[in-house]
Amino acid sequence: MHRTVFIALWAVVALSWTGAAPAQERQVPASQEQALLSFSPVVKRAAPAVVNIFTSKVVERRVSPLFDDPFFKRFFGDLGPQQRRRQQQNSLGSGVIVDPSGLVVTNHHVIEGADEIRVVLADRREFGADVVLTDESTDLAVLRIDDDDEEVFDLPYIEFRDSDSVEVGDLVLAIGNPFGVGQTVTNGIVSALSRTQVGVSDYNFFIQTDAAINPGNSGGALVTLDGRLIGINTAIFSRSGGSIGIGFAVPSNMVRLVVASATAGGNRLVRAWPGLVGQTVTPDLAEGFGLELPGGIAVNQVYPDGPADRAGLRPGDIIVAVDGLGVADLDSFRYRIGTRMLEGSARLAVLRRGRELEVALPLERAPEVPPRNETRLDGRQPLAGALIANLSPALAEEIGLERWSGVIVVHVGRRGVARRLGFRPGDIIRSVGGERVRSVDHLVTLVREPRARWRIILERGGRSLSVEVPG
Repeated sequence: MHRTVFIALWAVVALSWTGAAPAQERQVPASQEQALLSFSPVVKRAAPAVVNIFTSKVVERRVSPLFDDPFFKRFFGDLGPQQRRRQQQNSLGSGVIVDPSGLVVTNHHVIEGADEIRVVLADRREFGADVVLTDESTDLAVLRIDDDDEEVFDLPYIEFRDSDSVEVGDLVLAIGNPFGVGQTVTNGIVSALSRTQVGVSDYNFFIQTDAAINPGNSGGALVTLDGRLIGINTAIFSRSGGSIGIGFAVPSNMVRLVVASATAGGNRLVRAWPGLVGQTVTPDLAEGFGLELPGGIAVNQVYPDGPADRAGLRPGDIIVAVDGLGVADLDSFRYRIGTRMLEGSARLAVLRRGRELEVALPLERAPEVPPRNETRLDGRQPLAGALIANLSPALAEEIGLERWSGVIVVHVGRRGVARRLGFRPGDIIRSVGGERVRSVDHLVTLVREPRARWRIILERGGRSLSVEVPG
């Protein structure tokens, strides 16, 4: 040890001889207050509003035919001809109280299919909860704590912070219930913003953090050092199932929109609809448009008399920013528009043939024209067992489809002819027997006609497919 100290001192002296500036020396805290610097005040402010969520549901599991053996029946009883057993399945996650009236935000995948939901507060109080709104496209859900059996009380809650104000390098805390061990706090920094290649939800636009997030943290809070919510922890990148320092959170601006939809009395998230189809400007497209750098979205199609049309956008325009915030690709554009409250307008920065201009895009909901008219098909025909609907901008927005007209397959029954022939949800029926399909009612009429041979043309993933079967 003495030798090590001597070498270190010799190095300092040598640096002074050569004129090199010595590295800044570490210092001990100058006061007791500095020695007690801690994240504890932030945790005390935010942690009481982070809850544990326990869900249960009854599932049917297939039982091996082995249990039909008389020997096993002596112990397990007769399980019936279908060989199924009902079991209760439990799972856990986290949630965040965002309103003192008892509104809790969590992930859609935490409560999906649950028959019962229990919310446990940090002070160990336990309540039932009802689902107010759940949205698979954002992987968010809003619950309301059931306090019928309790006196009126104000619950702890976390205030929102504008997630667009966060920068890479900001310190953050992740609070949740990893692996069911109990409430846990981890710290880290914002590692990246605007992550759009995660593939967790339809609205890919995440805050990335290196604060440890593990299974059970889903639905928990990501907070800044002022104790406000900037994200809902949703997913991790991991090869082992544990944290390796790459976690993703849904930004608070999207969470705020979902909560606003829930408090407005809706059971479905309604987003602003731009009324256009576009594509990310890749390096090849940038070269074709004469741009120095790729980025933004190129407008390919504009819905007649829709928001983009009335704003004056045209095919060939390139949108590079929304309300002063840059748009890197199609996912970021959808996020920017999708997190704006309805009514009013958004300012779009647009490039048109080398000129820069600004347009005001009205923030409106997608119209449901024509009405979807959901109809289940039956009878002796290839589409028997399929649920179909008229496609409209509203329905296209719900299912994430960039098409505004046609007749679409919404659902395919398990035992129907349509399932056996390979029809899938999302298929667009274009023609039957060479006649173009105009609407749900028209398709119902076409499939009622007996035919010696059926020929149905459908569109799937932008490709045209043909189904031909005997009548």
